[in-house]
Formats: sequence, structure tokens, C-alpha cells
Amino acid sequence: MILHPPTTATTEVVLAQLEARLHGRLLRPADADYDGARRLWNGMIDRRPAAIVQCTGAADVTETVKFARQHGLLVTVRGRGHNIAGTAIADDALMIDLSLMNEVWVDPDERVAIVQPGANWGDVDRETQVFGLATPSGIVSTTGIAGLTLGGGFGWLSRQYGFTSDNLLSVDLVTADGEFLTASETENADLFWGLRGGGGNFGIVTSFRYRLHAVGPIVMAGLRLYPMDQADAVLRFYRDFSANAPDELGTLAVLRMAPAAPFLPKEIHGQPVVGIAVCYAGSVEDGERVVQPLKAFGTPVSDGISPKPYTQHQTLLDSGVPAGRHYYWKSEYLAGISDESIATLVHHAPQMTSPLTSVLLFQLGGAIRRFPEDASAASHRDAAYVLNIQSSWLDATEAGRHVAWTREFWAAVRPLAMGGVYVNFVGEDEGAERVKAAYDTEKLQRLAALKAQYDPTNFFRVNQNIQPAR
Repeated sequence: MILHPPTTATTEVVLAQLEARLHGRLLRPADADYDGARRLWNGMIDRRPAAIVQCTGAADVTETVKFARQHGLLVTVRGRGHNIAGTAIADDALMIDLSLMNEVWVDPDERVAIVQPGANWGDVDRETQVFGLATPSGIVSTTGIAGLTLGGGFGWLSRQYGFTSDNLLSVDLVTADGEFLTASETENADLFWGLRGGGGNFGIVTSFRYRLHAVGPIVMAGLRLYPMDQADAVLRFYRDFSANAPDELGTLAVLRMAPAAPFLPKEIHGQPVVGIAVCYAGSVEDGERVVQPLKAFGTPVSDGISPKPYTQHQTLLDSGVPAGRHYYWKSEYLAGISDESIATLVHHAPQMTSPLTSVLLFQLGGAIRRFPEDASAASHRDAAYVLNIQSSWLDATEAGRHVAWTREFWAAVRPLAMGGVYVNFVGEDEGAERVKAAYDTEKLQRLAALKAQYDPTNFFRVNQNIQPAR
């Protein structure tokens, strides 16, 4: 049986039985808070679950999983709902909402943070930076910690410290049969391997334990922008600058219309720009020396690279990706920045169909490559850059032309790319073959075997799904 909207007395009885077991709330479509609770970051995703369980702790998660199995209910799992594909929600399903479980605990002596799955990276940075500590995270502070970590995760600190999942020490989770267990390098180690990159296929994580590093609280960081008509020269400079950057320096290039952000001059708002953003995970003095070639390059229309709080830099890109807009992404890994890839970017980016769209070229390498490829399920450690074409717009009726431009751009990039994809950037329309491209064959086989062990009926299937081995 799959749960349907509670229009019958039978279904209402089932919901009432579940509600009686919970400490948190169970929302039905008629409840005032239902619409707000079902909304995700990506405004393109508009689905109506039969009910939403707002969990307050691991007990609620365990009770809901057991109940759903008992009654044959389709479930989805929401952390912060920031995933591009919108896998946190499905029509007529039971959503397990973890957003109220958002506490962060820091042990500064051990340099460890314990984080609940409903927290975002802004929550984590706020607590860890009190002690001048951080762990590699995303590049948007409103991104949820759970989905990013389970997919591998990368950000400004990754060239120095690896993927987010490389800094995961252990997790507590509820499996598909409702069992509560811990996974780490020494306990359920095979499962721990799969959780670090294999997404939400193996259970619902109720607690993440991260290794922290000394970072900040003041870092040399920011964004330097140039007119779009200089894109060819800027990208060629970026290729050389990033290739010679030390591991402490995280970098990205961006092509977009300048947003009406408070840190940008008003006269460039809405103008096409190309930029280079950096964050140095070391002393400000060393950072000033490292970014000096960038500071000396060209004549920018805006230069925001300066010493600043790490927490401030972590919000640099937030204003460009607010919740509720319509988003459609395509992404590829690149082995390097070739002349052909620069020409493709320079040709297609200025033709973007929405002033809210952006194209990001984020540098990888460094510590990411120093971890063995088989250290975890997180893959494609040999990639030098990840390109993400991030179309964004407000009017739902405009989707056709924005999606078409994104696909056309993507089609031009693919022959120049490595063929793989970051699993957290796979869109809802890309299908099983694209999910497979996130892993090599050996890892897929190992993940499928783990799926067969921990979720043989594919109970957790509304995700970037890995089928259990047969």
C-alpha cells in the first residue's frame, strides 16, 4: 500500500496511529503549516506528500520508519530541502522532515563537532568559529549538512582538507528496518564507506560527527569582478593562477549578471560580469602574498578580496541562490581548463536567458586527490574542476527557454569533460544512467552490495537511487 492524501476514514486512522507514536508533529494537507513545510529550496519542485512527520529526535525517526514499513508506505527524507533534484518530497508519500533537528555541539579540545541532520552550514560555522575551527563544507551557507555530506561535499577548504565526507568521523543512523546503529572506521566500516558519497541510500542519519581544523576566524577571501567582455582573458588568467595555487587556496570562477548584492557597487548591478573568488585557509599574511597576482591582474569593476570573517565569506554566494526561485542545473567534471573549454564558456555564458543564472567553475585537487580513490564512495578525485551551469528564474512559465539554454550549453561542454558527475548536482530529469556516472563500476558494485545488505527492498528509493544487488 502507498499512502494517499487522507480523504478516507481508513487512511485517517492510519495517520492517527502514527501521530500517537510521535513527539514531533504530523502535518496533513489541511493543516495551516503544511504548505510551508512541503516547500523546498528549488521552486521548480511542487509536490504534495500525503503527510509530513516533523521529527524532533532519533526516536521519531525510528518510529516513523518502522510504521512506514509496517503499512507499506512510500517515504522521502528531508534535511534542509536544498537538493537540486528535490528528492526530499514525492506526491502521496510520507515525508520524514528532519529540519527541526538542527543542533550543533562543539568540543574545541578534541576539535570535533556533532551536528544533527536539520542543520545548515551557517549553523555549523556559527558554532565552530567561536573557537576558530571549521570543517570543509559547501559554498552556500544555507545548504543542509546532511545531503551535502552524504554526497561527498566540497567547498572552500577542500583543497586543504579534502571532501566534507573525508572529515566525517562517524554517524548515527536509522536503517530501513528501523535499527539504530553507529557507523565509523571501526564500527560497521563497510557501511561507513558507502555513506561517504553514496547519498541517502542506506538509512536516515540522525547525527554527524566531524573532524574540525583551525581556520580563521579572519581569512583572506572575497570576489573580484571584471566586465564580461574580458571573460577570455580572465579565464586564461584563472587557469594559470589556480593551477599554481597552494592547497590552502580555494578558488572559483563565475560568469553571471552582477546581482544587487550589498557588497557590489550599484552601478554594476545587472551588468554581465566574470569573476574570481578565493579563500585562503591559512594566515592572512600568507594569504595576502598568495592572492597578490590576482590583485594585480587587470582593472576590475569590483574588488572584494580582503581580510574578513570566515563566516562572512561563507555567505558570499547566498544572495544569488535564495530559496523559492526555479533552478535547473547541469554539471560536469573537467580534467583542466583547455582553450576549447574557455571558448565554450565565453560563447555560451553571455547568452544566458535569465539575469539570475550563473556559471561556476570550482577548483578541486589538492587534498581531495591525496585521499585514495577507494577511501570512500565519494568519487572522481582526479578531477581538477567541477563546472556547474546554474539556471535560475522566477516565472514558472519561462521554464522552457531557460532549460533549453542550459541543455544546449551542457551539450557543448560534454565532449570536453571527463564524463562523470557530482552526485549532488544530478537533476531530477537525468535518470539512472546519470547517477551511475557519479561512480566507477567497482564502486557501483560495492554500493549495490551494501544496498542489498542494509536496504534489500529499496525502502529508501526516492533519492539518487542505487539498486540493491540481486
